Amino acid sequence: MSKKITGIEIEESSGNVFADLELPHPEECLVKADLAIQINKLIKQRKLKQSDAAKLLCLDQTKISALSRGQLGGFSVERLFKLLAILDQDNCD
Repeated sequence: MSKKITGIEIEESSGNVFADLELPHPEECLVKADLAIQINKLIKQRKLKQSDAAKLLCLDQTKISALSRGQLGGFSVERLFKLLAILDQDNCD
């Protein structure tokens, strides 16, 4: 639904910015973004440096850096779920 306010057209969001931008696989992108937000929150709550988070999550530091910047192309939904589980368990098993 579009609205006009003082000559500016405003379109209401669908609730998924990736769908609004007409990106491919918007549902998957939204899930990945939500998971990455949770992972980054847990890393921040634990006050982990990227190198420490990398060791805990069995990743290299460049992957942690990408994750912290929302560059999620190299991560599957399944992998992000595994990272979240590791943070909840505090080990790499």
